[in-house]
Amino acid sequence: MKVLIISDSHGWQKEVEEVILRHRSEVNTVIHCGDSELQNGSKELTNVLVVKGNCDRRNSGFPEEILHELNGLKLYITHGHLYNVKMSHVPISYRGEEVGANIVCFGHSHLAVSFKENGIIYINPGSLRLPRGRNEQTYVICELETSKVTVRFYERSGKEIEELKKEYEIIEN
Repeated sequence: MKVLIISDSHGWQKEVEEVILRHRSEVNTVIHCGDSELQNGSKELTNVLVVKGNCDRRNSGFPEEILHELNGLKLYITHGHLYNVKMSHVPISYRGEEVGANIVCFGHSHLAVSFKENGIIYINPGSLRLPRGRNEQTYVICELETSKVTVRFYERSGKEIEELKKEYEIIEN
């Protein structure tokens, strides 16, 4: 099972649609981790799990967080601004543990990163529009298998960024 994860596209419509259409047939789920700056119901976000970011309108209709189960794994999705992720991952890690997440998807910092801590996998796909820490505008395709999760980062053009690829083992409790 594969998941496409996008974040921080800040008003881009055509570019979001291009990335989603490029991968729609190979992924089971599409996630946007906030700051789309699009309206709930916009055609670009059809059948996409979307959370509200700090730059999304107060009345956007997007939830602050989503807990979604896929392939027996719990995914917790939030933008990250409510957990101060630019300063520390500790608050979001507490929330991930609290909701029993296996994977936490977030954005806000615009930094393309994945890591595992205390048995939880954290994925920030970076920013599709305004990257920080790297030059590439990025997104993620995450493959969920029974015993492992593979995280692959891509440039907006669709080219994989090989050095960011990581595999994480899933340990059942």
